[in-house]
Amino acid sequence: MPNYFQQQHHHRSTPLLPSSSSSSQSSFTSKLLLLLTLLPLSLALLAFVLQWKGDSGLTDPVGAASSTSRWAPHGSHLQNHEVFPGMEISSSSSSVSPKGQHFSQSDCLSLGRSGSPSFPYYRDWKLDFETNLKPKICVTTSTSAGLDQILPWMFYHKVIGVTTFFLFVEGKAASPDVSKVLESIPGVKVIYRTKELEEQQAKSRIWNETWLSSFFYKPCNYELFVKQSLNMEMAIVMARDAGMDWILHLDTDELIHPAGGREYSLRQLLLDVPGNVDMVIFPNYESSVEQDDIKDPFSEVSMFKKNYDHLPKDTYFGMYKESTRGNPNYFLTYGNGKSVARIRDHLRPNGAHRWHNYMKTPNEIKLEEAAVLHYTYAKFSDLTSRRDRCGCKPTKEDVKRCFMLEFDRSAFIIASTATEEEMLNWYREHIVWGDKDLKMKLLRKGILTRIYSPMVIIQGLRQSGVFTSVIASAQTTISKKKFLASIDSSNSSRAAASQSLPSKKVDRSKEHQATVRRALNIEATESHKAAVPPLSPPGINDDHLLIEA
Repeated sequence: MPNYFQQQHHHRSTPLLPSSSSSSQSSFTSKLLLLLTLLPLSLALLAFVLQWKGDSGLTDPVGAASSTSRWAPHGSHLQNHEVFPGMEISSSSSSVSPKGQHFSQSDCLSLGRSGSPSFPYYRDWKLDFETNLKPKICVTTSTSAGLDQILPWMFYHKVIGVTTFFLFVEGKAASPDVSKVLESIPGVKVIYRTKELEEQQAKSRIWNETWLSSFFYKPCNYELFVKQSLNMEMAIVMARDAGMDWILHLDTDELIHPAGGREYSLRQLLLDVPGNVDMVIFPNYESSVEQDDIKDPFSEVSMFKKNYDHLPKDTYFGMYKESTRGNPNYFLTYGNGKSVARIRDHLRPNGAHRWHNYMKTPNEIKLEEAAVLHYTYAKFSDLTSRRDRCGCKPTKEDVKRCFMLEFDRSAFIIASTATEEEMLNWYREHIVWGDKDLKMKLLRKGILTRIYSPMVIIQGLRQSGVFTSVIASAQTTISKKKFLASIDSSNSSRAAASQSLPSKKVDRSKEHQATVRRALNIEATESHKAAVPPLSPPGINDDHLLIEA
């Protein structure tokens, strides 16, 4: 019997064991699911409570303009209820100033940006650097461009360390709509091409010296070259008065690419230059456009042809014919770069590409990685704009009087004689890089290279609203008296623009002209080294000369 009851008990109790274990496991699973459900709900509730409490004490910077004054630089227009750069949303192609005056943005369509604040931490969007920043770098330029070109060019160089700009303006750049914006930007000095300026420059010692004499009294590019040199001479004086350490001459279609330094900074690059160096040469790279409808070269062009100074000679000459694609030279335009000079006594310009010194031969170095990016003929409209600035006849003989480089001469003739369709076909054949196989080959060889840093910086500035904020704030940062004075100056500039500077020099007294002629007969000394013009890179026939050198 015991065995029977034990067996019965065993048969009855054994099914109860798995039942108890299953119940315990089910209970644990239920608790786990409950915990996983409650945890995210609790976190969401906590986040909601925190956000609700935060919103009760802070104003939305996007939804309320009043909050932007807390982020605005002291004394800026943002404290007058303007929207913080990059956070406002433009609803039309024109804006209204706080005084109710409309600003036309037809010149600045490319200065717009997307609605997202890509760079929300530009607290001082004017990039007004501290006075103790060293070294202090200034850029001087002679320009007739509009805001759509000048502002990206200027603020890019502000980002990489340039503190001061001396802008010699005429044409569109001297118009009231443009000049009032430029004058409102910290660190910018605008010099108008007035009658008084031309009279002052007519007294320059340059006219009595030999180093620039071969460019006097010639039209177009030669006249511009003389004008740039005279402006550079004045900029040296202004740079010294402003306490600058370095001065650089750039056109507004050129960007410094400070590669090779510890950081992407021109200031850092020059900070590392030894103290006995007077001049630093930046070899130039040339833009290589890949389509014929470029509107904003600074933001759309990323491919450049490298300077021969940055290439092995066997690569340069070995790929020369494929690189030129039937054009007169390796580069479309100049190939001898630009230079930055240390502010020293007796400094003088030596043409638009170099500096010199009246008392000694400057000690110069050439950078191995940094370069000047030259966006030449990057837009199809550049063909006609160059044509419209020069009144020479479109003949092979006459263009030699006007242009120093062969490609400029050919482009002028095409722009003056061809139809719109013929011009476009010529542009595609000689300038646009449409052959993908050739591009890849030259990229692999190192002739062509991709550079994205300027594009990224300028796109970031645009998306942050820097350019449009500068334009919108111009009316509030310029006093009425100063604004009216700028209009008077620009009007004088436009009136004087029709009279070229060489003609001003010719109109001077016969006695002074005789003095000039006598001075030009004096043999040039080392201190009067001839001005360096825009020069083409070495040609295929120059190979043996470079090897011997």
